[in-house]
Amino acid sequence: MNILRFITAGSVDDGKSTLIGRLLYDSQAVSHDILHTLERQSKNKQNGEVDLALLTDGLRAEREQGITIDVAYKYFNTPKRKFIIADAPGHVQYTRNMVTGASNADLVIILVDARLGVVEQTYRHSLIASIMGIKHFVIAINKMDLVKHEEHTFKNIVQEYQKLATKIDVHQPVFIPISALSGDNVVKSSANMPWYKGPTLLQHLEELHIEPVDLQTAPRFQVQYVIRPQSNDLHDYRGYAGSLRSGQLKRGQRVTVLPAGIETTIKSLEVNRQEVDAAFAPQAIVVHLNDDIDVSRGDFIVPADDLPESSIELDATLCWMSERPLHVGDRFLLRHHSASVKAVVKAIEYRWDVHQYSHEPVERLGLNDIASVRIRTARPIHFDPYIQNRNTGSFILVHEHNFDTVAAGMLHEIPAPEPITDFAI
Repeated sequence: MNILRFITAGSVDDGKSTLIGRLLYDSQAVSHDILHTLERQSKNKQNGEVDLALLTDGLRAEREQGITIDVAYKYFNTPKRKFIIADAPGHVQYTRNMVTGASNADLVIILVDARLGVVEQTYRHSLIASIMGIKHFVIAINKMDLVKHEEHTFKNIVQEYQKLATKIDVHQPVFIPISALSGDNVVKSSANMPWYKGPTLLQHLEELHIEPVDLQTAPRFQVQYVIRPQSNDLHDYRGYAGSLRSGQLKRGQRVTVLPAGIETTIKSLEVNRQEVDAAFAPQAIVVHLNDDIDVSRGDFIVPADDLPESSIELDATLCWMSERPLHVGDRFLLRHHSASVKAVVKAIEYRWDVHQYSHEPVERLGLNDIASVRIRTARPIHFDPYIQNRNTGSFILVHEHNFDTVAAGMLHEIPAPEPITDFAI
């Protein structure tokens, strides 16, 4: 049974948490004890209704305010598929949470209030989802019950969003009229909108074909831990443990260890302490090499005939997550999964204007800004462009002193060489 990871996004009070609650409730993915708790805590218990939003708004502050603050993850399955849902906040100041939730999503559900149509956050979240490489968009036009289930209201919003979709890399978005509160077209077809002939939301999620990207991309293994027991029984044991980021590796395969650039052969592979002939992403594995090579945490083991890009000059799309502004020349630790390297921001190329979908020059970045930047690292980073491989094309920036995460980034192709400036790492 395959897995679909998706994220919900939209403005405040568009009904994202209620929609997820409805999916869980109507697909019978809520246990009896949780349902009983919800009935006690629901604000609408006096008229017998269950507040489905409480299924995802798990923090006390969220329940007090009636909004979503953190990214809430929920898991459920139907006979056809397993699902992992990320419910992202709608407030502008939590855009960074949207980026976090979208980083591993295959699909985005963007909710639009039928009374309001396409608004600022619709633009913002559509742009972020596109930048994050999400290919499948569902535009769920919610609260149709509040506009009398009118078809022309639905069509007007469809036309409005299609104009937006032409400005960014969004192809064939799917539009579904729903009412999360009453359940229309969420799990069950709505008798209130006989003019809509398409699938329900759950039907679309169940039937959507998602290519297994991790297995199609080039094999990339990054060492997380070097295992050397040095016991009497395992005196010569040397294994390199980590997660296979993408693709597959086979016993006997010719590989290159980076950054050393030394070629060798895979002697054996272990999965769950058992030797296997091949390993597949995203398995946790132990790799044994034929040659005694100095391999450390953060090093890559990749096919000798399919190397990643390598550079100390990096172009990236950055989402700034700190209240302290980013200036050119600021220094950080760049963490590329298991690898960590000192880095400096050489340039802020431009910031995205989410209203006009245009670029604007800026001298600094503020909280939740999304921009294109150039970064220089103290030693080469080995990566694939984010558009090709999310796993090796993503990174975070960490404050050098307090180790706070201040930014999430997506790497582009290697930029053209430039003369060395005065920036020192």
